[in-house]
Amino acid sequence: MANRPRLDGMDPADMRISYERDTLDESQATSEPLQQFTKWFDEAIAAKVPEPNAMTLATVGADCRPSTRIVLVKAFDSAGITFYTNFTSRKGRELEANPYAALQFHWVELQRVVRIEGRVEHVAGAEADAYFASRPLDSRLGAWASPQSEVIANRGVLVANAAKASARFGLKPPRPEHWGGYRLVPDVWEFWQGRRSRLHDRLRYRLDDGRWVRERLAP
Repeated sequence: MANRPRLDGMDPADMRISYERDTLDESQATSEPLQQFTKWFDEAIAAKVPEPNAMTLATVGADCRPSTRIVLVKAFDSAGITFYTNFTSRKGRELEANPYAALQFHWVELQRVVRIEGRVEHVAGAEADAYFASRPLDSRLGAWASPQSEVIANRGVLVANAAKASARFGLKPPRPEHWGGYRLVPDVWEFWQGRRSRLHDRLRYRLDDGRWVRERLAP
């Protein structure tokens, strides 16, 4: 079947950008991936990239079907990359069935991508409690109101659930048992910098017997 003409006259096959903003070679890169990520994350913030903490989370369920969604990183350090969600959501169920995942940051304005792979573990309850208490009240009530990933009749269900949670808990809703944190413990990092002629820079760090090995990948 022939492609339908686009009203704006643009064909996706003809949409191209020449990446010429920056470079990434071994002399520029750090020996440890967390240091490199911190450097790039700080540069994304300084460049005022919209939501630099937004990342794609990829999981695979027991049925071997992959799925992705956008989540927000809430912490990163030598222990791993931390995010929070509903444990009964699709991603929560898939992580319980297969505790391995991949993350991707795409900072378009900087022509950069960071990919991270590793196993996923639960954040300690006390840590999750502290983060939950720091969230805006509406977000805390929302954690009680939304049966995430479940089919609902209409938006009114969410509004009604939020009203019930507000009446029940007032200004101090506790963290629900079905809501908390996950930490991805990396064993692979990849840093991608766009370059001219599609000859992009790709540096991968992989954990080998407790130490990070840095390698260049062909684009």
